[in-house]
Order: sequence, then C-alpha cells, then structure tokens
Amino acid sequence: MLTSLLIGVLIFILLALTIAPLDALGWWSSKGAEEAAQTVQEILTDDDGDDTPEPYGHYVVYLSGIGAIDGHSIPPEELPLVEALKALPDTCVVADVFPYSVTNKGLTGQRALSWLWRRIEQARLKKPEALAGMLVNGRNAMQLFVSSDRRYGPAYNLGTAREVVQALRRQGYQLDGGKPVTLIGWSGGAQISIGAAWYLGMGRIPVRVVSIGGMMSDDPGLARVDHLWHLRGSKDVFEKLGGVMFAGRWPRAAFSPWSDALKDGRIDIVELGPMHHNGKEHYFDPTTVAPDGRTYLQVTIDAVIAVLTGQPVKTIPAGSPAKRIDA
Repeated sequence: MLTSLLIGVLIFILLALTIAPLDALGWWSSKGAEEAAQTVQEILTDDDGDDTPEPYGHYVVYLSGIGAIDGHSIPPEELPLVEALKALPDTCVVADVFPYSVTNKGLTGQRALSWLWRRIEQARLKKPEALAGMLVNGRNAMQLFVSSDRRYGPAYNLGTAREVVQALRRQGYQLDGGKPVTLIGWSGGAQISIGAAWYLGMGRIPVRVVSIGGMMSDDPGLARVDHLWHLRGSKDVFEKLGGVMFAGRWPRAAFSPWSDALKDGRIDIVELGPMHHNGKEHYFDPTTVAPDGRTYLQVTIDAVIAVLTGQPVKTIPAGSPAKRIDA
C-alpha cells in the first residue's frame, strides 16, 4: 500500500514538472504576446490621460501561498492578515489575484481538470490535513519553479504582472501617478511577486515586496524592487530551500540580482522567531503563543503592519519557549 502510494506521488510530481510550463506557454501562444505588449505599453506610458484623483495613497497586492485554489478563496488561516491590511488608513488591498495562473484562472474554473480540483477542494474542506489537499500545494509549487526559470519565467511573470495591473486599475490606480505598490507574497507568492516586479517596475510604479516565509530565487525582478523585506521563521525548512536550490543566492554568488540587492541595502531579512512553514507553530498559527502573549498569527500580522508603516518589527527572541492554547 505504502509503495503504491509513493509510486503514485512520484508519478504525479513527474507529470506536474512536465506540464507546469504549459499554462504560461499556452497563454503566450494564443493571445499572450498581444496582451503582454499592451500591458508593457500601459506600464511605460508617461501620461495615461486620466487626471482623476486616486482614491488611495498606497496600494497593497496580496499573493497567497501554494495552498490557494483561486483568487477569490484565500485560505481561512490567512484571512486575519488580509483584514488587518484592509484596516490600514489610506490603503487599498487587492487580494483577488491568483498567482499560480498567468490568466488568473482558478483551479476549479474552466479547466480540463476542474472536476478533479473541485473534488480535492471538497475533501480538503472536510479534512484540511487530507493527503489529497497536498496535490494543490504540489501543483502550485511547480508554478513557483516556472516563475523562477530563466526560460519560462519571463512569460509567466509578465502574465502575472498583467493580472496585477488589471486588478490595480479596477481600484482606480493610475500607472503614471507614482503611488507606491507593495506586493505581499506568502510562501510561493513571494517568488512570483519579485518575478512580476521586473515588469511592474519598468515604468513609474514604485514597487516594494514583503515576503512571508518566501521561497525565492535570485530573480532579475529584484533589480526593479525598491525594497524587499523577507520575514522568515528560524525553523522554516521550506524557506531555507530557496537559499540552497538557487545558486544565485549562495554567499559566493557575486553579481547575481540577489547579491546586488543585498549590497545596495535593498533587502532586509527579519527573523520573526522559531516558526515553521506549516503544521504546528507556523506563521498563521492562532494557538501557539509567544512569551510576550501574542499568538504566532499576531506576531506575523504585527510584523507586516510594522514594515508597511515604517515601524520596528517586534520579533520573538531566540530560544524563547512557546505554549499552546485551545483553539
């Protein structure tokens, strides 16, 4: 039984790796090239002809982690963070971009395997820790690697940038107005944020990125990011893989976009405390309490808000014991 399960998982991984780039390449070959050209032209314009005052001074785009299934169903554990962001004054929060599809099409939308993803989502809602739910994580993780790939990444990241631009425009954002845009990427959303930043930063959009436990490469998009705040847990193995798997992030990788950004002082790495990526004691855990009385969820929320408002980040001291409370 176990052998059959392992074989099945291996087959799924191989198939996912094989077909992962097809979403972006299919979009590009059908209508992506034309849509991409329009998006680039929009971003590069000096005057979009619209003098209507923008309703907000700051725009935040939240890109969910690899557990997301579409742009309209943020996993429940992440909702308190999104609500806290919406409470910030003079800030517009965009949270309807699905970062694991270049066309913003959810897995349960009009897809050949939408019936399968709907079944998986039903199983996951009944039992969040169900193995079937990991298929969503696995599929979306492959899109993370497409974004970081130097061959397929440009098409994928341009498609994502297009969806971000459209989402911002729906909220009254003017591409020539110079209002700052902060991309907040949780987990795989961090890599896709810096990938999209390469295109968003071509014009007059000041782009910043906040990574929460992000697994990131040395993406060229870092060259056009005004600043990156990388919030990470000391026990987050998934986040650490980024520094191992992507050679451009190795300490001796001189002149990579990552090392250049570090030298320029455009990357702040903040150790939040002894947090895991998922499971127990993770970034969005509402039942693990730090010594100062805050839950790990609140620690994460406070850190993101502090970054956005220019305040010091209050972290959990190293070696501090945590305790569990009833959910």
